Amino acid sequence: MNKFYLKEFQFFDGEDTVVFNIVALYEGSDQITVAVTKNGKITVTDYDLHSDENGLYFEYGIAGQEHIRIDDFEEI
Repeated sequence: MNKFYLKEFQFFDGEDTVVFNIVALYEGSDQITVAVTKNGKITVTDYDLHSDENGLYFEYGIAGQEHIRIDDFEEI
């Protein structure tokens, strides 16, 4: 099992709190699988991973304007 499994991050998108839970993130992969909960609806989605000087992240929201950083996820 990977060390990120089910770690959680909460994000306020301006209207609602969105909860992200990591389902799968494997060493050397360029994708992450995340369960996204918004307004009581859960969606499991794959996102492309990106990297910059602050580490790994995936893009969320309109045109991917929000960067959700993997290091911001916490144990629940």
